[in-house]
Amino acid sequence: MSADVQATQPRAYTMTSASRQWSSGICDCCQDSALCCYACWCFPCFACQTAKEAGECLCLPLLDAFGLIPPMATALRASIRQRYGIEGSVCSDCVYASFCGPCTWCQISREIKTRQNPVVFVSAAA
Repeated sequence: MSADVQATQPRAYTMTSASRQWSSGICDCCQDSALCCYACWCFPCFACQTAKEAGECLCLPLLDAFGLIPPMATALRASIRQRYGIEGSVCSDCVYASFCGPCTWCQISREIKTRQNPVVFVSAAA
C-alpha cells in the first residue's frame, strides 16, 4: 500500500499596488463599514488615529477646527499622495479637504490601510 504522494503546497506571493490613482474614491466611505462608522460616530478620534497611522503627530487634526481651509487634512492628503506616487495637486487636496472633510479623512485612512497591507493571493499551481 505504498504510493508515492507528491503534495504541492500553495505558494503565497504579495502583490503591491503601483497605481498612480487612489485605491478608492472620495465617496467610497462605506467601502469599509467599520471605518465609516468610526468616522461618523467619533470623527475627532478617527482623524487623530489616522494622522498617527500616517506618521504625524496625534493632535495635528485638531488644527483643522480653526479657519476656513483645513490645513492638516490638506497637508496630510498631499503627503499621502506624494508618499504613494498618486497623481493630483495641492489645489484638489484643498478642495476635497474643505468641502468633503470626513470623506477625505476616510479616503486617507483607506489608502494607508490598503498600501500598508498589500493583497496576498494564494495559487495552487507550482
